[in-house]
Amino acid sequence: MNYKEFFYFQKSDRSVLIVLLSVAIIVSVLLYGIGGSDESTPLVQTDSVVVSGVDSTMEKEREVSPQADAGYYQVEEKRTELFPFDPNTADSTQLLRLGLQKWQVRSIYKYRAKGGVYREPKDFARLYGLTVKQYRELEPYIRISNDYLPASTLYEKEKPRTPKKDGEETQYPMKIREGERIDLSLADTAMLKRVPGIGSFYAREIVRYGQQLGGYVRVEQLREIDDLPDDVMKYFEISHPNVRKLHLNKLTLAQLKSHPYLNFYQARAIIDYRRLKGMLKGVDDLRMMKEFAASDIDRLLPYLEF
Repeated sequence: MNYKEFFYFQKSDRSVLIVLLSVAIIVSVLLYGIGGSDESTPLVQTDSVVVSGVDSTMEKEREVSPQADAGYYQVEEKRTELFPFDPNTADSTQLLRLGLQKWQVRSIYKYRAKGGVYREPKDFARLYGLTVKQYRELEPYIRISNDYLPASTLYEKEKPRTPKKDGEETQYPMKIREGERIDLSLADTAMLKRVPGIGSFYAREIVRYGQQLGGYVRVEQLREIDDLPDDVMKYFEISHPNVRKLHLNKLTLAQLKSHPYLNFYQARAIIDYRRLKGMLKGVDDLRMMKEFAASDIDRLLPYLEF
């Protein structure tokens, strides 16, 4: 058979064949074009850049804020140290030693920078994040300087007495004379303001400190009040002591350390003794504790009860 006859197609067949070949060529071109564009487009490179960018951003965030990974790493626990401090003047090192967090220290600095002042210990309890337990531990060590009291208190202390006129009420109480005395254990603020040199401020301080002590037993205890003039001592006596006793075997840690003559470590020593050895039987048990000096026991003695 002649090869020309083998490749011979009718006209209609040739048209169909040409159409099929054309379709095949177009499909091949399209497929190749799509595949080439996929290969030429740096999708993988783009993805790697994005991922790399995310990773680098995360690394920067870790460098800026190392606390973000604190939950995944073992952080060395800070040791808390308690000591007297004034929240109006304490620096960041002292505040951190007291066990406060860095963000709490920043809050204190911002509060003071805006003109905020802690006028009494309970003002410090408003610190954000401070727990009741932390405040009770810190409260005995808070010392507010008189420099941060309202200036009006100076006016109260130094305000002169208005002389009494006929038909008029005396604005300020008449002061007692030289040689007259007031029973310190029974005096209230009205009686105290009759003492020369004592105004409303010192009268409130004397009453407040007496309540913390559980009653005065010696006139010399007034010297424990900051800036109280020494010349007022001669106007006081104690003829009827009225003392509220400290029952060392019943009081809690917070109640013990709230007394001016007991610090945190002494109160904790009493609690530990009760837990390990049982109830305290007398003063000799206190003398066995290294936290108590002889002078500490002597001033505590009128208030002790076992």
